Amino acid sequence: MGSLSIWHWIIVLVVVLLLFGRGKLSELMGDAAKGIKAFKKGMADDDDAPPAKPAEPVRNIDHQPATEAERTKVG
Repeated sequence: MGSLSIWHWIIVLVVVLLLFGRGKLSELMGDAAKGIKAFKKGMADDDDAPPAKPAEPVRNIDHQPATEAERTKVG
């Protein structure tokens, strides 16, 4: 019940071809291929980029512990 036979796939393919036509479908596939190529090129360009400068070192902020009056103060 859950699997589709070859006839189901043929009918789906025919409906898709009727809706989009051969020209529109090949245009869609060409656009998808261009997108994949652009993605791969972008990934390759990232590898060639110079490394980013290291982050600044962590700084500590000196503070004084709260007094008993400050800890019990409400509002």
